[in-house]
Amino acid sequence: MSRWIPTKKEKYGVAIYNYDATGNPELGLQVGDTVHILETFEGWYRGYLLRNKAQKGIFPASYIHLKEAKVEGTGQQETVIPSDMPLVQELTATLREWAQIWHKLFVNNKTTLFRNIQQMSYSLIEYRSQIVSGTLPKDDLVELKKKVTAKIDYGNRILGLDLVVRDDSGNALDPESSSTVSLFRAHETASRGIDEYIQEEKSRRQNLEMRRQSLFSSVHTYSLFMNLKNFVCNIGEDAELLMSLYDPDQSDFISENYLVRWGSTGMPKEIEKLNNLQALFTDLSSSDLIHPRVFLVCQIVRVGCMELKEGKKHTAGLRRPFGVAVMDITDIAHGKVDDEEKQHFIPFQQIAMETYIRQRQLIMSPLIPSRVIGENEPLTSVFNKVIAAREVNHKGQGLWVSLKLLPGDLAQVQKDFPHLVDRGTAVVRKMGFPEIILPGNVRNDIYVTLVQGEFDKGKKKTPKNVEVMMCVLDEDGVPVQKAIFPGAGCEGISEYKSVIYYQVKQPCWNETVKVAIPIEDVCRCHLRFTFRHRSSQESRDRSEKPFGVAFVRLMNVDGTTLRDGRHHLILYKGDVKKAEDAKSYLSAPGTREEQEDRERQSGKPFHHSSNLPIIKDIFQISTLTCSTKLTQNVDLLALLNWRSNPENREQTLQRLMQVQGSEIVKFLHDTLDALFNIMMVTSEKDTYDTLVFDALVFIILLIGDIKFQHFNPVLETYITKHFSATLAYVKLTKVLNDYVGNAEDPNKTDLLFSALKALKYLSRFIVQSRILYLRFYGNSEDGDDFNNSIRKLFFSFNILMDQPLEEAVKIKGATLKYLPAIVNDLQHVFDPCELSVLLTKFIESIPDFQLVRQKLGCMCKIVESDLFKQPECRDVLLPLMTDQLSGQLDDRSQKPDYEACSQLLSNILEVLDRKDVGSCGAHVQLIMERLLRRVNRTIICMSRPSPLIGQYLASMTAILRQMDDSHYSHYISTFKTRHDIIDFLMETFIMFKDLIGKNVFPNDWMIMNLLQIRVFLRAINQFADVLNKYFLDEANFELQLWNNYFHLTVAFLTHKSLQLETFSQEKRNKIISKYGDMRKEIGFTIRDMWYNLGPHKMKFIPAMVGSILEVTLVPEPDLRKATIPIFFDMMQCEHNSSSSRSFQAFENELIMKLDQEVEGGRGDEQYKVLLEKTLLEHCRRHRYLASSGETFVLLLSSLLENLLAYRTITHDESPEHRMSCTVNVLNFYKEKKREDIYIRYLYKLRDLQRASENYTEAACTLLLHAELLQWSDRPCASHLIPRDHSQVWSQQELKEYLFKEIISYFDKGKMWEKAIEHSKELARMYENEIFDFIGLSQLLKQQAQFYQNIMHAMRPQPEYFAVGYYGLGLPSFLRNKIFIYRGKEYERLEDFGLKLLSQFPNASKMTSTAPPGEEVRNSSGQHIQCFTVKPVMNLPPRYKDKPVPEQILHYYRANEVQQFQYSRAFRKGEKDPDNEFATMWIERTSYLTAYKFPGILKWFEVKSVSIEEISPLENAIETMELTNEKLSNLVQHQACDRSLPVHPLSMLLSGIVDPAVMGGFSNYEKAFFTERYLQDHPGDQERIELLKQLIAIQIPLLADGIQIHGEKSTEQLKPLHNRLVTCFQELKEKVEKHYGVITLPSSLTERKKSRTGSIVMPYILSSTLRRLSTISVASSGVSSCSTSSESSSRPCSNDSLLAPVSERRGSVLSRAEEPFCDNRISRFNRKEWNISKSQVLTEREPDGATPPERPQRPKSLQFGDRRMTLSLFQGPSSQLNLSTPLSPPPGTPCTPRSSSFSSLQSEGDVNSDLQDTPPPMPPKHKPLENGSQRNRNSTEIGPPLPVKGDSKPPPPPPPKTRRSVVPSPDHAPQ
Repeated sequence: MSRWIPTKKEKYGVAIYNYDATGNPELGLQVGDTVHILETFEGWYRGYLLRNKAQKGIFPASYIHLKEAKVEGTGQQETVIPSDMPLVQELTATLREWAQIWHKLFVNNKTTLFRNIQQMSYSLIEYRSQIVSGTLPKDDLVELKKKVTAKIDYGNRILGLDLVVRDDSGNALDPESSSTVSLFRAHETASRGIDEYIQEEKSRRQNLEMRRQSLFSSVHTYSLFMNLKNFVCNIGEDAELLMSLYDPDQSDFISENYLVRWGSTGMPKEIEKLNNLQALFTDLSSSDLIHPRVFLVCQIVRVGCMELKEGKKHTAGLRRPFGVAVMDITDIAHGKVDDEEKQHFIPFQQIAMETYIRQRQLIMSPLIPSRVIGENEPLTSVFNKVIAAREVNHKGQGLWVSLKLLPGDLAQVQKDFPHLVDRGTAVVRKMGFPEIILPGNVRNDIYVTLVQGEFDKGKKKTPKNVEVMMCVLDEDGVPVQKAIFPGAGCEGISEYKSVIYYQVKQPCWNETVKVAIPIEDVCRCHLRFTFRHRSSQESRDRSEKPFGVAFVRLMNVDGTTLRDGRHHLILYKGDVKKAEDAKSYLSAPGTREEQEDRERQSGKPFHHSSNLPIIKDIFQISTLTCSTKLTQNVDLLALLNWRSNPENREQTLQRLMQVQGSEIVKFLHDTLDALFNIMMVTSEKDTYDTLVFDALVFIILLIGDIKFQHFNPVLETYITKHFSATLAYVKLTKVLNDYVGNAEDPNKTDLLFSALKALKYLSRFIVQSRILYLRFYGNSEDGDDFNNSIRKLFFSFNILMDQPLEEAVKIKGATLKYLPAIVNDLQHVFDPCELSVLLTKFIESIPDFQLVRQKLGCMCKIVESDLFKQPECRDVLLPLMTDQLSGQLDDRSQKPDYEACSQLLSNILEVLDRKDVGSCGAHVQLIMERLLRRVNRTIICMSRPSPLIGQYLASMTAILRQMDDSHYSHYISTFKTRHDIIDFLMETFIMFKDLIGKNVFPNDWMIMNLLQIRVFLRAINQFADVLNKYFLDEANFELQLWNNYFHLTVAFLTHKSLQLETFSQEKRNKIISKYGDMRKEIGFTIRDMWYNLGPHKMKFIPAMVGSILEVTLVPEPDLRKATIPIFFDMMQCEHNSSSSRSFQAFENELIMKLDQEVEGGRGDEQYKVLLEKTLLEHCRRHRYLASSGETFVLLLSSLLENLLAYRTITHDESPEHRMSCTVNVLNFYKEKKREDIYIRYLYKLRDLQRASENYTEAACTLLLHAELLQWSDRPCASHLIPRDHSQVWSQQELKEYLFKEIISYFDKGKMWEKAIEHSKELARMYENEIFDFIGLSQLLKQQAQFYQNIMHAMRPQPEYFAVGYYGLGLPSFLRNKIFIYRGKEYERLEDFGLKLLSQFPNASKMTSTAPPGEEVRNSSGQHIQCFTVKPVMNLPPRYKDKPVPEQILHYYRANEVQQFQYSRAFRKGEKDPDNEFATMWIERTSYLTAYKFPGILKWFEVKSVSIEEISPLENAIETMELTNEKLSNLVQHQACDRSLPVHPLSMLLSGIVDPAVMGGFSNYEKAFFTERYLQDHPGDQERIELLKQLIAIQIPLLADGIQIHGEKSTEQLKPLHNRLVTCFQELKEKVEKHYGVITLPSSLTERKKSRTGSIVMPYILSSTLRRLSTISVASSGVSSCSTSSESSSRPCSNDSLLAPVSERRGSVLSRAEEPFCDNRISRFNRKEWNISKSQVLTEREPDGATPPERPQRPKSLQFGDRRMTLSLFQGPSSQLNLSTPLSPPPGTPCTPRSSSFSSLQSEGDVNSDLQDTPPPMPPKHKPLENGSQRNRNSTEIGPPLPVKGDSKPPPPPPPKTRRSVVPSPDHAPQ
């Protein structure tokens, strides 16, 4: 049987495809996942992901790319370590970490950062592939490594990740093997580098000018890359393009020429260079580029006949000027333009030939532009004219080039830009040296420029066409082949021919060529110039002979090279034989200067030979020598040849110091040899010692110049390999001693200063000379002379330093700066210990308070030397340095130089931390004793923003890190008294806590922060032992010291650098692997120290409660388990020590601190569970704390639950959720009587309400605060004052302030009744207590306005909604609870429902209004139930039985309410086909909320639910009461305002007196006024009589109504009115006959006038009508039997008691138009008011036939809106299951109704004897559905209800749609 085989080589791999696991054993993969492979089997691997080692599984082998890895351990301990180089591993880890952040950036729509990370990630991926490929050369790999690390560090910075510190090779530093100081400096360097990189990036993107300046300041040499794309010009002959850089302001060429030969076919002559005409102008310095203007110029030379288009008989091959092209490249040179792809067009300007100008001058001179350029003009003048011309008529002719400025010299550019510069690129050198001369830069170029000439025309009529031919010859006249270069990009030639200017007497060529010959041949070579007239006719041209010759030697007789500048050459006749013989003419002078020198020397005029006559013509050239081996300096040459002229040595040495540096560095080796040879030749004398010494100093300082800094290695090499003067040390030390010993001599001050600057290399010469001497002669030859000279030198320095400061401050400073440079070299030939002693005495010789910074800097350099690494030398030097540091840091009289002290201390500590410097224990102890306390105090005194505090903190950390246990013990033993120890520990604890809290190091310095914490933690543990040893017993216990210790340890434990759960998994693993979880160590120490306190524990209660709480809240399970029992220990301690046997102080403190910590984001559900479990276990085991402790623990658990819910919801987008949680916490603290925290949460709630514009609720919230205050002058306790009020208040002042704010909020919320109530209370105080009549007057004016608002301002009534939250997936404060919500103005059920669901996007809406079962309540999901409820008006007693205006009652219908009702209809008994109304009952559910509305919230929890059933008779009584109420008030409205339309009155009267369809109240007579009904219901006798009375009351109301109707009827309404009168008479007779005559008092119907004369129409309640009515004809005794007073339904607009539903619907909208008394309110507003009061429900029948077991509801049945309200989530209703049986509903008086009537969809019959069981489920049909007819504004409200017993999950809800709740009359169900 096959089995899984453990892998041997296949251990580590990377997923290259995504793999979705299909079962439990399989392991899902994503591309890039790394896996550890354990076993293999038939193409499958088994293993785990390295990022999730806990989950093992199998995966296909083909999905994995195997990689090499190192395997450590076996079996369960086996681990794999990738074999990739560290940089590749870092790249991989970085890319993975960035990828996660990249995704978050995309989700959070941070586009800019997202794009940056994307671009950098792609770059890193590309870099990684290049590194992994293994094909990069070593140098390229090093450069790429720098790019990678720079990009990683930059990306980490902008992403807020940790800083990676690296060594010089770019590898991450290991903190374990690095010293603390070096680690700190590495952090500083890395951070500074990233800042610079970021600044460069900003400059690159934002400010090119800053970039240019930065570039020029950091780079010294540049190159300009040019690519010639094309040249378009109509020449017809071959051409030469000579391109160079030009400075128009100086009229000077910057570079040599770049030559391109262009063919007559329009292609390059060298066709292989097509599309590859590239040139690099190199060696450009910043001074060359920052010129105001820089131009690229091109001279086009035609090669052909003298004139264009001449025939074959004409001379060919002549070089003729043709044109120029210029381009301003200043922006490119300045770095403002950088686009190598852009092609620049350079227009071509042709030069007019002289013949053309002469021919046209006479006839067209006015037409020739002034800027026509002639060929006889100098070239610089030509260029300047073209540059000055703004436009060039180029006609499309010119050059196309691309340009790019590259930093670096030729070698650097070839390395950095290989895609641009290759072997085929022409190198165009600068005509001069670069800014920095490199030692290996060998160059020997002589630039010769043919400037101008003047030639006599001789026998010719016109000036000559002169051609100059130049060649290089040796002394024998042999030509040097290919030594002349007309331009870069072409090979050398042996003879150069100049351009020919046609018939020009004074041609100006300005043609520059380069002469390059071997250095050894320069002394033998000269330049010969031959002059010839060229004819345009070939035949004549052949006969022309050279008419002149000139020459110039390249090297002078004295050995110097031909000087730079212009030279006037002598022209000799060229048509003689001697002119061709070099030996003949070389004996003659070549230049006018040479001729003058000969005349000066001979004293006679020069006479030329008759064999070589001189002609009168003039010819000038200019030369420039750029050679690293040739010199033009006579003085330097004299030094090099000093042996030939020994008598002038002194003068030669003096003149050397005036030679240019560029000349000296060329011959540095030879110059130094000459100097030391002069010194050694005269070794027995002192004649030249001082001069040689000064010359040597001059050369050393010259090498130190930035221009020649690269020659330092040359000097070093000379000293170590070529220097051979064995006795030079004697001379050099002697002169140096003389200078130092005579420092006061003003003549030697400057010389000494220069010598001190050169002291480093002087000492190397001395030491190397001494080493050579000892190598040849040994120690015995000179005895102790050398050592004595060194001792004497230091003695002289000591005397110098002890002089007054003013006399030699410059020399002293230089001595301190440069003397340490000799230490490393001098210790090779001088005893190190004695040298240490000499240095110590030297430092001690400096007076105190003088040159402090320089002295400390000197000591820093001594520490950096190799001398300090030797233990025996440190024994001498370190005490001095610690004394100096101690004195500086202790000095408070003058400001210490903290920076220099820090540098010195850091250097010392860094050396002591090395492994190769021997034993350091004693030295660490010395620093600890003398400096630790002083460093601590320096840190304490230093401000946190100081840039030096980090250095001192690193130094202190380094001291503590290097101290071992014995050091700590010894240090404590150095304190003389206990008080000294206390002071030190207090100082240290406070300092540690401050450093940890304020985080000196930046947050991204994670390594440094963790190292600091670990070192501090070790120190704290050491100091904890001191506490236990010295300060624990009763006599020596120090409370404050222990207190500081505990607070310090808690600060460490809660430091954010240790909160591992906030880090990524990779970072967490790194920290744990290096440091572990240090929180455990600290926490366990805190626990042990607490239990060590013993009887002292009570001293820390309750002060330490908060600190221990912080410890226990750290989300580390082991730490929590270890520290939570401390709480019980505190409870026990306080219980045992308290006389009341309680732990009240602990309890109060813990509650307060817990609130603060949880609100701050700490704590979780696991903590709540663990805290409750742990404390309960301990309390239940305790004899006395079992009961009280358990109560407290449960209280804590409840508080935590509320606080966690509050914190969770704090960041929720829903303000309602935040308010709910706030109130829950508020109530908790109210019960606990914690007023301070209670008020804090009150104002949080106030702010939430105010932000949501819930001003009424905000006012109610502030009322809770006001209730805690009294109207007294007692000062207000601090906890009663809000946090945003810092002033001191009395209780009366604060309460007054609160009342004003409350009144303001009530006004904004339109709760003017509440505002008046509190305004009155405040007014009483103003009037009776404060006597502030001005304030009273303003308050009364405000009250008056409130009353006006009540009567005239519009206030829409809010809707109320019942909302049930079910399921365990909901927050605890909502879970399985019902709430009543108060809607906002004009907010309807549809809007409210959508808003509700938006807060819970995962919730499902319930389609039933019935309470859900336990299955829903205990489900893991979220279920929400929502429907409309009606408030039950609670009218104040003062308004009862009184005529009250509608505007006043309007307020109480929706405010001051606490009870709400929801009604639904059902049937009892058998259906009566003649009268369906007799068996239809109402089930009314009443909800009682915890608080009245409005309150501190817009919703309150339902505290009780009750269900009652309304009998048909009670329903009839309610309906009649509402009909009478409506009729009475409508009649009065019509009577008050004659302008109101009469139509509503017509419809109402018609529906009552002429009930054609529904039968009027005759249905009541059939149902209730029968003998059978009385026999069956004997207890209803009183209710029947009441119903009869209500019927009788209608008659006088109808009479008034018909009278008013008659008065307002028009002609069109007369028939209707007559009909109404007739029907009313019949109805009146019938009613009076059967039910008696009732009259109403006139007070109910008369119109009353207000004081202002306006009519105030009271609203008459139905109960008032009955009470004030008078029965004239006795009928049945009318009792005051009560009906259900909580009902709020109203009759339909038809108002016929049995009117059909379809007829009543039409009157629903007429109800919406019911007028009010106030004329100021428009009809539209009245409609809004009434429609908002209720919803109209219509009956819908299911599709198809109705099952027989569901009898239908009669169509004549009417219901009030209290019976049932359609909700957005309508479904079947059922009776609530209560724990106790329901009692019959009590009889209560009727209450006024305020809403329109609603009709209901049919329900199934309900058996009258099964009242305790819920009704059957409704059929599966959609609400508001009636066959094919539907409301055109309606959509489906909810999905069909599932069939009972259906096991399938419910289908997803359909899309949310809005639906009008009021059905259209046009679509009423039939």
